[in-house]
Order: sequence, then C-alpha cells, then structure tokens
Amino acid sequence: MTRPRPLIPRPDAADSVGVVGEFGLIARVVARSGTAALADVGPGDDAAVVRTPDGRVVACTDVLVEGRHFRRDWSSAEDVGHKAAAANLADVAAMGAVPTALLVGLACPAGTPAAWLEDVASGMAEECERFGAAVVGGDTSASAPDSSAVVLSVTALGDLQGRSPVLRSGARPGDVVAVAGRLGWSACGLAVLRRGFHSPIAAVSAHRRPTPPYAAGPAAADAGATSMCDTSDGLLADAGHLAADSDVLIDLDRAALAAGFLDPVGPLAQVAAALGGDPMAWVLTGGEDHALVATFPDEVELPAGWTTIGTVSAVPAGGEPGVRVDGVPAVRVAEDLGEGTGHVHFG
Repeated sequence: MTRPRPLIPRPDAADSVGVVGEFGLIARVVARSGTAALADVGPGDDAAVVRTPDGRVVACTDVLVEGRHFRRDWSSAEDVGHKAAAANLADVAAMGAVPTALLVGLACPAGTPAAWLEDVASGMAEECERFGAAVVGGDTSASAPDSSAVVLSVTALGDLQGRSPVLRSGARPGDVVAVAGRLGWSACGLAVLRRGFHSPIAAVSAHRRPTPPYAAGPAAADAGATSMCDTSDGLLADAGHLAADSDVLIDLDRAALAAGFLDPVGPLAQVAAALGGDPMAWVLTGGEDHALVATFPDEVELPAGWTTIGTVSAVPAGGEPGVRVDGVPAVRVAEDLGEGTGHVHFG
C-alpha cells in the first residue's frame, strides 16, 4: 500500500466563494450541471418545472456533511459530486424508478474555492447524465461563522414509468433474498484511507465513487420484487429494515455471500489479510456501496445482476422480525466480527 497524493488544490483567495459571490457561483455551477431531459424549466427561476410522464413523483433527500461523509483530502471535488448524486439516485432506483432530476442545497464557508464547487457540479452531472437527468435548481448559503465544513443537501426526483413502487413492506414468507451491486468495497476503501494509504486503488475508488446498480432497481420491479431498499447503511441494517417493515424473518446464507461477493484474491481479501480482519465484516456491515437488496417470490427468475443470498420466513409465535445469518441473530454475528450491524446516525 502506498501513501496518497494530496487532493486539495492550492487555495486562491481571489476565487473564493466570498469574492465570487452567490450569483457568480450559481452561474458557474449551472454551467457545469447539464440539462435534464424532462425539465421544462431548469435553474434560474424561482422553481424548476419537471415533467412527470407517470403522473407520480418519486422523491428522496440525503445530506452529506464534510468530515462525516467525505473528506477533501481523501476525495477530489468530482468524487464528492459523484458520491452526493449516487446516494440519492440509488434510493430512486430502490423504488423501481428512473431518476429525472436533482435539487441541491449548499452551505459552505466564504473561503471555499469556487473552482472546487464547479468540479463538484461536474461530478454530479456525470453521475446523472446516463439517465438524462441533471441538477435543475437548489440554494446556496454561507455556513455558520464557526463552521469550516461544506454541507450538501441533495434531493432526487424519479419517474416510475408505469410501475408500482417497490416498498420495504412487501416481503413474504417463502420469498428469496437477493442483492445487486457490490458489498463491502466502500468500507474496505475507507479502512485503507483511515490508515493513510490509497491502494488497492479499486477499493479506495469504490469509497470515493460508489457505483450503484441503477438499472437493477427497475428490472427488479418489472420481475415482481416484493420489497427492496438501498444498502447505504450496510446489508444487515438495511435487510433489517425490510424484515421490520414486512414483519418477517430474513435469514442470510454466509456461503452464498462469500461465493457472490468475496473473491479470495480480490481487494477485500487482500486488505483484510493485511489488517488482520475478516472481509465478511465489510460485506455484512459496510455501507455506502449503495447495492440494492430485495425479496422476490421463489418462483421468479431473477433479473441479470441479482444474486440470491437468503430466504424469508414467518416470525414464530412470540418472536420478533429481524435478520439472521445461518440462523444466528444479526446482532450476535456483528459482535463476533467486532462490528455494529451497520451505520447509525448520532451513534
């Protein structure tokens, strides 16, 4: 493993947000933001106007705080833009919808380089362009005088294209549990960065720029998925949301997870061996890969890209819904791995 190169550009006082001003910054950011195919009115008016062919709008919001969700010495501005967009676009996909637009709220210190924020906008635009989506509006504000952190609040809009939304509450006994996307890579990359290194680059890149399986969400809806969510907080935690909302037990198969998500010579195995850990801890509890976890009727043929990892059963009399791994409760599995069951805000 090698030491990373610095990612923060040399500050230019003449190019700070405080000098450029709110409207100067907005003009520069809008120039980088692309055009949303379904926007009749984009940035510049009091509000955007986005067409809704389905007649319903899927909407979600995520807040990214510097120092908690990203660090400018670990990630480039483009990386931050990609990550901010992906966190929201994955939630839209998890409903079975296709993203159409983003709205962005920004709070930052007056000394923040305007060029850095332009590059954040470029990263968002690149993440959105595959859908014909783009940033269509938002707001900017100076952060509190005693704060040096950049805060991004991103709202994503999506279109169901005639599908029924796939909720967290529809899993049924007899369903199978499946995952699309990668598990554990972002957490592995974070572990590397925390130790002052930047290789294996594949793991570090996965933390800087997650790659959600966007198309897998609508495909799952079309195939008859009964429940689904994004794994932003980790597989155990987010499968737990499906179990709780559906009032079922979800049992994950460790062997299936290892076969599907742990290459014995891949980055997770390499880093875990170097650090003396178990890569399964990242697969089960690592968040921010933005994979999708869903349940399907047993008779359904899973769409391409989905891997079966478990089953759904009824809660026994007197029991409670939850997640198990090979029959062992998730909390105990996480404790044995030296982890919590997933990310907890304010924890």
